[in-house]
Amino acid sequence: MVSRRAFLYGSALAAGAAALPAHAAPQTVDADCRPLPPSIAALKSMKEQAKPITNEERQARLAKARELMAANKLDAIMLTAGTSLDYFTGIRWWGGERLFALILPAKGAAFFVCPYFETDRSHEQIAKSPLADAEVRYWNEDESPYRLVAQGLKDRGLAAGTVGVGENTPFVFSHGVGLAAPQARITSATPVTAGCRMVKSAHEVELMRLAAKITLTAYAAAYNALQEGMTQHDFADLVAAAHRQQGFEGEAEIQVGEYSALPHGSIAPQVIRDGAILLMDGGCKVEGYVSDISRTFVLGKPSDKMRQVFDIVHRAQETAVHTARPGVPAEQVDAAARKVITDAGYGPGYKHFTHRVGHGMGMDGHEWPYLVHGDIMPLQPDMTFSDEPGIYIRGEFGVRLEDDMHITENGAELFTPQSPSLEHPFANI
Repeated sequence: MVSRRAFLYGSALAAGAAALPAHAAPQTVDADCRPLPPSIAALKSMKEQAKPITNEERQARLAKARELMAANKLDAIMLTAGTSLDYFTGIRWWGGERLFALILPAKGAAFFVCPYFETDRSHEQIAKSPLADAEVRYWNEDESPYRLVAQGLKDRGLAAGTVGVGENTPFVFSHGVGLAAPQARITSATPVTAGCRMVKSAHEVELMRLAAKITLTAYAAAYNALQEGMTQHDFADLVAAAHRQQGFEGEAEIQVGEYSALPHGSIAPQVIRDGAILLMDGGCKVEGYVSDISRTFVLGKPSDKMRQVFDIVHRAQETAVHTARPGVPAEQVDAAARKVITDAGYGPGYKHFTHRVGHGMGMDGHEWPYLVHGDIMPLQPDMTFSDEPGIYIRGEFGVRLEDDMHITENGAELFTPQSPSLEHPFANI
């Protein structure tokens, strides 16, 4: 799936660090032999700090999944290409309309269903997974993969069992299995997939902390190379180059001036001028785990109104992290941050703070649970979220501050320090 950022800025990310200040003395070049600004050229690779997830860790995840299947009265789950399959097995599959699936029973042997012409590719990936010895049932182009799923369930005494399906599984796959196994009950696997993925291990938290550090470092380096007259794409190129200099692919959306009042931006051409406010939102992946960070700043001197709005958003972000702790309902964090903004005159409700205060994150940029009104799930230690309040004034400007938040045993922490001000957004790096 193409991300929102990649869709809007794919050409900019592919371009690398194309636009450079004329006076910058290049110290090195990027992969396309283009010079980098000194602030980016000086960055060092952090690749050696990223330790991959092991099969021993994935074995523990599979065991936890089976525990949750029993607790939720699921006899098996079916996972197709996507993040949850990667989470449990390390298999990163793509295949479009052809079914490749893992069927994991609560008891008994797991099996895969795979297109026959993908035999070599499946062997290669399954052999490296924690299910290297699992049976693989292959189907040719003129055969039904769903019959193989149904037969595999029947062979395990689960023809009339309850089968959970990953929530992002295409309808055609779940519907096909339902028709081929009419006695089975098809339901959601989310209690298992979310139940495992919502609470992070110490290793997962470490990878997310590193991803956040890399992104904020890239932002600061790009900021130090920013020049008046650049376009939003030029600046995004610098952000991408700064991530690559550290050994990772990363990106950011850049919105300038009045376009910063659109939370997910605009594709309109934008030029950075003195006194313009900029909103940047992006991140990277480290061994499959994401960062998601936003910074708002001004090239030159901000107006008094800009400073006032920044200070309100800063307090709202701080209030959210101070409110979040184990046992607190997710919605309470949003309510606390929203009250700061409403009390400051930018309410009611979603009038100027137009989105939730945060979303769960991990291997996906957005995953369970969500810091939003109506989500009453109690927070647990080692859940991870974005903390991103904002105020958006149409036709003028917007301010959003976003850092990644970790629920600890006694409260919560941000992986990266809050932005100090519009004039010095990275003063504490």
